[in-house]
Amino acid sequence: MLSGESCFTPFKESIADHCLPQRFTYPFYYQPHPLALVAVKELQQYLTNQCQWHHNFGIPSHQLTTPSAIPEEVSGKMFGVLVVKNSHGELGYLSAFSGKLANQSCLAKFVPPVFDIQQEDNFFIEKQSVINNINQQISRLEQNPAIEQLSCQLIEQNSQFESELQAHREKMITNRQARKHKRLIAEQAYNDGDLNAQEYKAHSIQMSRESVEDKHALADLKQHWQEKIAAIESTLKPLEAALADLKKQRKKLSNALQKYLFKQYQFLNQSGEAQNLITLFKDSLFQTPPAGAGDCAAPKLLQYAFRHHLTPITMAEFWWGAAPKSEIRQHKNFYPACQGKCQPILTHMLAGMALDENPLLTNPAAGKPLPIVYHDQDIVVVNKPAEFLSVPGKSIADSVYSRIKEKFPQATGSLIVHRLDMATSGLLILALNPRAHKKLQQQFINKTIEKRYVAIIEGELTTETGSIDLPLTVDINDRPRQLVCFTHGKKALTRFEKYHPQPTFTSDKKLTKVYLYPKTGRTHQLRMHCAHFDGLNMPILGDDLYGKKANRLHLHAEYLAFEHPVTKKTMAFQQDAEF
Repeated sequence: MLSGESCFTPFKESIADHCLPQRFTYPFYYQPHPLALVAVKELQQYLTNQCQWHHNFGIPSHQLTTPSAIPEEVSGKMFGVLVVKNSHGELGYLSAFSGKLANQSCLAKFVPPVFDIQQEDNFFIEKQSVINNINQQISRLEQNPAIEQLSCQLIEQNSQFESELQAHREKMITNRQARKHKRLIAEQAYNDGDLNAQEYKAHSIQMSRESVEDKHALADLKQHWQEKIAAIESTLKPLEAALADLKKQRKKLSNALQKYLFKQYQFLNQSGEAQNLITLFKDSLFQTPPAGAGDCAAPKLLQYAFRHHLTPITMAEFWWGAAPKSEIRQHKNFYPACQGKCQPILTHMLAGMALDENPLLTNPAAGKPLPIVYHDQDIVVVNKPAEFLSVPGKSIADSVYSRIKEKFPQATGSLIVHRLDMATSGLLILALNPRAHKKLQQQFINKTIEKRYVAIIEGELTTETGSIDLPLTVDINDRPRQLVCFTHGKKALTRFEKYHPQPTFTSDKKLTKVYLYPKTGRTHQLRMHCAHFDGLNMPILGDDLYGKKANRLHLHAEYLAFEHPVTKKTMAFQQDAEF
């Protein structure tokens, strides 16, 4: 085990001009403190110049390339720094990476994992060896040609059986109809005196005999095929049973080993209290720790600090390298700790520490007016300010919904027809009665409502117009962030158009003003489609989720056109963006 000072890095750059923060960083939403920025700068210099290990971040010649143009083995990585004070009162910082780096869990300069299986646990390695052995047995059985051959034979025989059975049943129906017809003819002949009683009786017996013969033939057919199928199953079932038994053993051992592993991940806080992953996640959404829980940079940093009696001062996490294919990650950008994997862990680890306030608990709309653009007895159109909730949140009730409910107490129904992200400004329609709500909602479903957004994106857009078609789904480990997913994502389509004439920007960075036309209404659709490398690859200015924070998110719902739900009159509204 590394000593307490071995991962402690003294600052190279002077920090004399920087004051210590009064509170520790709130890890789920923050602006890096100047001390953290110095530590990040030094760590990034190390990553650029070091030659002790190799990891392909996708930054050849220190220039980031797009993930679609680089090979599969390329992977960017989340890094973190924790500014700490040691027992001598000296300030320095700790460094960490999430998961593995250069295919290793432990590297010089970086804090070790909270629990290192390879170095600390022979029990795990032994049990994993047993599971690996079972995996090999399963693989051999699955590759046994006899199983595939017998399975194919069984499918073929069952199919042929069903085919012949169906044919015989159809034949029986035809025969039954023919016998019914013959009985009617015989009955008519008997009534007409053309058949005597003995002949009529003999005819009836013959019809019954033919019916019995059809049933016997059906029974014989079933027995024939059941015997053939049973012969195959008698050979196949023992092989399948052996495979199923091995998979059952593997599942039982894997579950037990996973539970054991979760218990080994013991996380400290400043009071020295330790809790394992099972305890920490028992009240979470899924109750089971997600894959990789505990191996992110933030928990590793705090664990090392608490274990070696270092005082945490401030922290920051940043992405280094090419973005993953599904997520939005920009090289060198800062990102908060993830909710799904880290929130239960960090809530415990930071217990008792004075933290920066959670800005998500502060109402950003307090004191802001909600301009009403139009209203009648059926609808209201508002110009929602940026940082203003459309509907009440978990901690903040103030919203467009609550304001309109208060202003129009006679309104009935659910009011909200569509929403805008809290950070997005612009036009929003509300219905004041159920009839209007139903009619407006139908227009959204039928996509007959015209919407146009205006945005400022970070970069120079050379294409005049185009479309982005990237399916989206929620990141269950880091809500409300979205992922691009072609397997499980919902279709999301956006048309874009370069704004003309382009305004003159005072910013040093290259910026472009664009029109955005969403053809679907997925969460964060416009933000994802702008930021993703298979979209515009240029985040919207001020996007604190998928780009970099600024004074506001420069996205505005500028134009809205629809049919009035009662009068059927075409309504069109435009509100210019205030940025």
